Amino acid sequence: MKTPTAVQRLRRVSLAGILVTLGIVYGDIGTSPLYVMNAIIADAGGMRHLTPDYIIGSISLIFWTLMLITTLKYVIIAMKADNNGEGGIFALYALVRRRAKWLIVPALVGGAAILADGSLTPAMTVTSAIEGLKGQRFGQLIFSGDQHVVVIITIVILVILFMIQRFGTSTLGQAFGPIMLIWFLMLGLVGFFNLLPNPEVLKALSPVYAIKVLFAPTNKVGIFILGSIFLATTGAEALYSDMGHVGKYNIYFSWPFVYVSLMLSYFGQGAWLIRNHMAVDPATNPFFAVMPNFLKLIGVIIATLAAIIASQALITGAYTLVAEAMRLKILPRMVIKHPSMQFGQLYIATVNWILCAITLTIVVLFQTSAHMEAAYGLAITVTMLMTTLLLHEYLSTKFNRIFATSLMIFFGTIETIFFLASIVKFTHGGYVTVLITLMLVAVMYFWYFGNILRDRNEPERDRVSLLAYRNQLVALSHDDSIPLYATNLVYMTKVRANHQIKRSMLYSILDKRPKRAQVYWFVTVNVTSEPYTRDYSVDMMGTRNIANVQIYLGFRREQRINAYLRQIVVDLMRQGKIDRQPQDYTTLPNRDVGDFSFVILQEWLSPAAEISNFDRFIINGRIRLQNYTASPVQWFGLTFSDVVLENVPLLLGKRSVLKLHEISEEERQQLDQNSNQ
Repeated sequence: MKTPTAVQRLRRVSLAGILVTLGIVYGDIGTSPLYVMNAIIADAGGMRHLTPDYIIGSISLIFWTLMLITTLKYVIIAMKADNNGEGGIFALYALVRRRAKWLIVPALVGGAAILADGSLTPAMTVTSAIEGLKGQRFGQLIFSGDQHVVVIITIVILVILFMIQRFGTSTLGQAFGPIMLIWFLMLGLVGFFNLLPNPEVLKALSPVYAIKVLFAPTNKVGIFILGSIFLATTGAEALYSDMGHVGKYNIYFSWPFVYVSLMLSYFGQGAWLIRNHMAVDPATNPFFAVMPNFLKLIGVIIATLAAIIASQALITGAYTLVAEAMRLKILPRMVIKHPSMQFGQLYIATVNWILCAITLTIVVLFQTSAHMEAAYGLAITVTMLMTTLLLHEYLSTKFNRIFATSLMIFFGTIETIFFLASIVKFTHGGYVTVLITLMLVAVMYFWYFGNILRDRNEPERDRVSLLAYRNQLVALSHDDSIPLYATNLVYMTKVRANHQIKRSMLYSILDKRPKRAQVYWFVTVNVTSEPYTRDYSVDMMGTRNIANVQIYLGFRREQRINAYLRQIVVDLMRQGKIDRQPQDYTTLPNRDVGDFSFVILQEWLSPAAEISNFDRFIINGRIRLQNYTASPVQWFGLTFSDVVLENVPLLLGKRSVLKLHEISEEERQQLDQNSNQ
């Protein structure tokens, strides 16, 4: 169950909470002014081709995109669809997954696209910030104009950022809020003072100018300009995902300030472009150009810090997303560590270094932020469409289906247009995120459907009832002629209805070499749709020696089964349901809990399994993934426990009866003669 402190934290609004929200939630969307106007200028064919109407129309598109997608869809509507305070596409899927089996498809595709597109965020934001130093004079020093220097500095910053993840970032995280507050204040103030000489840019508040620019002759790319406009709202999905870290109400109160700051920055850049687009270097980034000279060095430093914070938010968000996917059985098991006591802070080494490798590859491959802009945003449009599908199912349960469908059509149409506008990015680098998305979808597909196909093809005779073997287990437990294997013998398995378990479990206990134990534990770990559940139930099956344990953990809870099981043993002893287990030899005085031995059966698909080639391919893929990711020992938190791994063949589908035919001596000689010819 969720702790009272967690409930209070998610519902409390405070200045401190709002400050933390600025540091955690808005890194991605907050750094978009670094590169959005650059992308819009590139669509026009360069500075010299800009016109006031084109600039005002583009800003109008940005304003209404942030209003409709970020504010209306995510802040006002999607954040209502919280799973006990948690947000994001997997938390949303956990709410609706029982409504229809096909909903796993948008969850898989959307989650993969978030991770894929997010790999560009650290590369692009840090590169954009460092590019602000090119050619700048600071006293007697002039920063190099060589892009290779920018790339090297960017790589160094990113490598350091990924290296420190394993130590936790709770101390560093305390500074994120104040830095992002300074960042947004700087965006707003610099933008405000730049728009004063050209207040006509405020005409962009009218949607008329947004519509006009789509069909204006000065807009050379037509509807495809929306691919660049979309960059302004790419952090909206992250905003929804990070809701659980700070609470929705802190987001409600902080978003207006962030929205106004962002728009003032865009208005200011637009006003500056109207005045100067014919008189400056075509390669100038308007974000840094609008700053007065005395502020440029400070501006670049703050921009770099904001870019690092945005990257940090992306990295930690990836850990959270992957952890949720693992607990929902969408991704393979990976070791999760908690490097600090900060709420919700995770570290997954596999994710960290894969993300690091992809990010550095993107920096080396694309070199400049302008090239990265061409690749950015394509996959995230897919994520938004998938979220809209899941949100439709959720809203259908809360409101009438007509209202939910109307919203889905409204947002789906807008996001489909953005998707089509972003398609042009495919050949300019979007293929990178598409390929990463497809690889992640493949991994998720193998893991999720591999489990389903394995269960579907499992013959009924391979499942037996524990009740049918209860007497044998009790007798074995009391048979002093057989050496005690362990006081508590634990099998990590799934006990289904009517006490059904896999026959291989009982074969391991009774047939291979009888394993005598004082108590046999059959432990099932159930991941609940609520994020913070931590409950259990025990069925002793009318004995004092056999325990069917069902542990219920929220999808944000870590699985430390050894610790949980020790508590359950103590609880059952206190209730008088099992005998005490005094130890003659122990370093702990008055120890009443005996030793534990965990048995984990590792399945390998048998060549004798008679299933379709497709099912065999998927199930084998799932098994291979299991071998390359965290073992059950690591996953269940049993690293320092006594664990026995037993390999068992996985015999699926119908089985042919294999029978040899006995031959006569004459037939044998004939066969030998034929085989020697």
